[in-house]
Amino acid sequence: MGIRPVTCVVLAVVLAVSGAGPAQAGGRQLLYYNHAWGTLDRATADAVAHSPYVRDFADFEVRTTTGADGKTWTGRYLRGRETYLEIFGNGDVPGSDGEPGSAGLGLSTEHDGDIEKLKTRLRGAGASPIDFLQTRDFGDGRPVPWFDSVYLAETYQRFGAWAMEYRDEYLNDPRGKVGPAKFPGDVTRERYMPDEYRNRLMRDVTFVHVAITAADMTHTVPLLRAGGFSLRTEGRTVVATCGGTTLRIDEAPVERIGLKRAEFELNRPVGLHVERLGTSTLVVGPGKHAVWTF
Repeated sequence: MGIRPVTCVVLAVVLAVSGAGPAQAGGRQLLYYNHAWGTLDRATADAVAHSPYVRDFADFEVRTTTGADGKTWTGRYLRGRETYLEIFGNGDVPGSDGEPGSAGLGLSTEHDGDIEKLKTRLRGAGASPIDFLQTRDFGDGRPVPWFDSVYLAETYQRFGAWAMEYRDEYLNDPRGKVGPAKFPGDVTRERYMPDEYRNRLMRDVTFVHVAITAADMTHTVPLLRAGGFSLRTEGRTVVATCGGTTLRIDEAPVERIGLKRAEFELNRPVGLHVERLGTSTLVVGPGKHAVWTF
């Protein structure tokens, strides 16, 4: 999660959703889906945390993390080969992020230095990127630089999207349990993620559907576009593709926002299994596909 300190200022973003049909930033893709998070009701979050089936389905962990400025959050992590999904319950995250309906999206680079290229693109499009360094405290009181992040708004209503690039200090710290680099400047998701997914069903997140407010849409779409996603608008919906995970983002009133659906590729075909987790339903199979509706 990209929790950061916030102020009372909301920046206007010049580049907003406009027109219909596909649109893509020039140049190669710089950002890829890393993870999405959503805050659910307490009963559903607890059901996820205590489900034996979820532990068989995914490389699963419940973890409390201490980030920058001592901020803490408790998430339920379903991890795949390159991507993951993060679930919170009411109150597990500071501030409004801890209220059901809040959600977020992390987009990461694969090559060291690409986050600077991203900022150049954003400025060229008329946006004002905001830098933030996320840290992680492993328990010794000495925070380790974790990843550099870029936002397009100081605050958001209920949905925050950010770009991120893992730092060498974290990747090279043995406590992070990160694999060795496969090429110079390797900050890939595959390097960062553990390999335990091989012993579970879930391989990766292939689709995420969220509903967000119109205000939050204005600082989400420019980030996707500058990152190199192909965007298609369908009324009040933006569909972002490129890089293995499709994102559907609906504009909605605040009473209808939140994480709605996630789909997964599996490591192997399986028969049909339906797991009810609080008010959500995880349908696994038949075949190599799973769908979780919230």
